[in-house]
Amino acid sequence: MPFFAAPRSGDISSSRPIRRRLFLAAAAGAAGLAATLPSSSWAQPAFPERPVRLVVPFAPGGGVDIVARLLAEPMRAALTPSGAVPLVIENKGGAGGQLGAQTVAQAPADGYTILLASAGEIAAAPALYGRNLPYDPAKNLAPITLVVRVPNLLVVSSSLPARSAADLIELAKRQPGELSYASSGVGNLQHLNGELFNRLAQVDTIHIPYRGTGSTLGDVVAGRVSMTFAGAPALLPLIRDGKIRPLGVTSRERLPSLPEIPALSETPALASYDLVNWYGLFAPAGTPAPALERLHAAATQALRDPELIRKLAEQGAEPAPMPADEFRAFVTAETEKLSQLIRDAEIRPEN
Repeated sequence: MPFFAAPRSGDISSSRPIRRRLFLAAAAGAAGLAATLPSSSWAQPAFPERPVRLVVPFAPGGGVDIVARLLAEPMRAALTPSGAVPLVIENKGGAGGQLGAQTVAQAPADGYTILLASAGEIAAAPALYGRNLPYDPAKNLAPITLVVRVPNLLVVSSSLPARSAADLIELAKRQPGELSYASSGVGNLQHLNGELFNRLAQVDTIHIPYRGTGSTLGDVVAGRVSMTFAGAPALLPLIRDGKIRPLGVTSRERLPSLPEIPALSETPALASYDLVNWYGLFAPAGTPAPALERLHAAATQALRDPELIRKLAEQGAEPAPMPADEFRAFVTAETEKLSQLIRDAEIRPEN
């Protein structure tokens, strides 16, 4: 007698073991087929499902902060058109932008914490701090897109008797070691702009680092610091009120939005001057590709909005979105450029 006897016609109970085996075999086959399908064929959780945190690694009031606040609403609208999920700005200043960058580098790689960073903490800090830098931009941060290029402006206290870059150079040569310039931290673009000015003009102005751009401006306005290099977004209100005086832009050419302010390179002693800041979006390394792509698409869509373009132009910022791979190559090139300047100027963290 066989182990499984064929069921008699109408004997339902005796057919159940065979049906169960057929069901299990079919289920196993379906599972095997599913394993061979690409992951994109499976439903993914909607992103974002909760608030996205945009970390600004500087105190409120600086150029990065202003651009972040202009970008936040159109990017949120592109990211979640229903408005159900907010994009929340968190200012985390300190250590020349390092504290905020470190916060994002160590955040969960889920797309819900992103960073709007400047060239200083991304491209200059590795050469300046080496192994002491608490994060590695190339390894710990995933590029999303370049947001804007922002040439810095050289501005002086309105009480300083200098109305051009040439006047300032002459004054600095008459008073060596007496003029000072503020920055938001050692090794960032403001500091490098000042160091490049000193080297090309062959003058000695003293660097005074602060915790953020916003805190530097009060001292420049009051005349406690002679000058600073900073992005136009933070400076234009003070320029319009006559509290500080612009002497030049750090790009090779004048800004189309501020044609009345000369480029520093128009001054003979500064003919080779060309050093532009930029702000870009990053996420923690290892963030899933779908989240990165969603964030990139939202930022790119926002930066094509005519109203945002107009507002950024008013602040002296040029929108410059690019694909993530292109942005990664851009960051690599900028890191090499700024590293060379740091080595040539022999800038050290203690300077």
